[in-house]
Amino acid sequence: MKQERLNALMVLTVEQEMAVNVDADAVIDDLKIAVDFKRRIRTDEPKSGARVCSCHFEDNKKENDPTILPHRSQHFNLHHLTLEKKTRKKLFKQIPIQMDVIPVQCDDQLVVNELVANEIPLDLSTTSKSIICTDSVNSSNIASIIHESENYFLKEENKAMKLKLKQLNLSFNYENLSQNNELLQSYTGLPTNDIFMALYNLLKNSKLHYHFGWKVESISKPDQLLITLMKLRHNFPHFDLATRFKCSRSTITNISITWINILHNVLFLKCMNKIPSRQKNQTCLPDSFKPFMNCRIVIDCTEIFTSVSRQSMNIQRDTYSSYKHRNTWKVLIGIAPNGVVTFVSSLFPGSTSDKVITLKSGLLEQLVQGDLILADKGFLIRDILPPGVSLNLPPFLDTPQFTPQQVLQTEVIAKARIHIERAIQRIKCFAILNFIPSTMMKQAEQIFQVVAALTNLQHPLIHEVENKMVNPS
Repeated sequence: MKQERLNALMVLTVEQEMAVNVDADAVIDDLKIAVDFKRRIRTDEPKSGARVCSCHFEDNKKENDPTILPHRSQHFNLHHLTLEKKTRKKLFKQIPIQMDVIPVQCDDQLVVNELVANEIPLDLSTTSKSIICTDSVNSSNIASIIHESENYFLKEENKAMKLKLKQLNLSFNYENLSQNNELLQSYTGLPTNDIFMALYNLLKNSKLHYHFGWKVESISKPDQLLITLMKLRHNFPHFDLATRFKCSRSTITNISITWINILHNVLFLKCMNKIPSRQKNQTCLPDSFKPFMNCRIVIDCTEIFTSVSRQSMNIQRDTYSSYKHRNTWKVLIGIAPNGVVTFVSSLFPGSTSDKVITLKSGLLEQLVQGDLILADKGFLIRDILPPGVSLNLPPFLDTPQFTPQQVLQTEVIAKARIHIERAIQRIKCFAILNFIPSTMMKQAEQIFQVVAALTNLQHPLIHEVENKMVNPS
């Protein structure tokens, strides 16, 4: 009867839910509750399709009526597991485990020796996570192996830290740069270490008169030369150079001004005091100068930017260049036919004409009869040349169009004059000439002349001349 009432209740509940159009999820939940309720109800009268375990019958015989109900399972005399299942579960609790330790090799040092532990029954029913070792394994040996391994890795870590510390403390000096010609050239402008040492050997016997009057003994002389060349090439700030060489800014100033004076005295005043003769030029004359066998020098002017004090309007007016539209200093440069810089004038205000600079530079006093000068169209200096000295300029366009002869003449002169432009470009590669501040005004002329002389220590400007210098005919 209870079963029939439950079924009727379930059907009625479903019909009512459908009638009121209740959400399907709610209906499913109610059905689950009803099924669970039906499952929980125990009936003492088994139905026709029911099956009863033999444990509910006395002496396990079917003839006897069942007397023990399912919810009285604690009163069972026999366990529900058979003897075979009990034995299998008991055997599973004790599993023989064999542990092999593989030897590990670390840089020729055997960290762990081969250990073989006996079979140990591991009780899975306990919560202990430790592994029980047999008496054959000596715990002191294991501890020593662990200590040796730790010491080894600590030593390796110590070596790595020392190497890293050494790299961080690596000093910036000539000794470290001398091993790399490319790096040395980047910092100094000199192509190789051999040229750097040749320059140093040329200067080392010069007497040092330091600009501030006190000697610099904490920095070696090669490093002092390196500091000066780095200042000229890249114009590093003094605090930058002081940080690199671990000294004060005043030391950098003292070194740079002192060595610029030495370089100026040796490289410019002694080595460039006179331009080479025609006979010397003809010993290594390039093919582009063969139409000008008597050429002694190729000249041109260039300008460098500068700052001018606002207190003097005359200086501002004189240094203003109508060509650059800024305040500049102007200088006359001359090269030999082989591309070597042989003449550098003093600095003149930017408004000075090429003719005036040529007249006051002292170049004309060194020319002799028969010499030839190659120059640009702006050098209208024929009337001031010494007797017997000729000037070759590109032809001027007096007619609507150049004649074929003038075109050929312009091309021939341009092939020879192009090397003065390349020489000036080499000089301008030294960053210290990008701008001359007021603080460098006193040394500006020496700096420019020293830089021009240093370009002669680079590889020859014309490769053809380099081959003739290696294999002179």
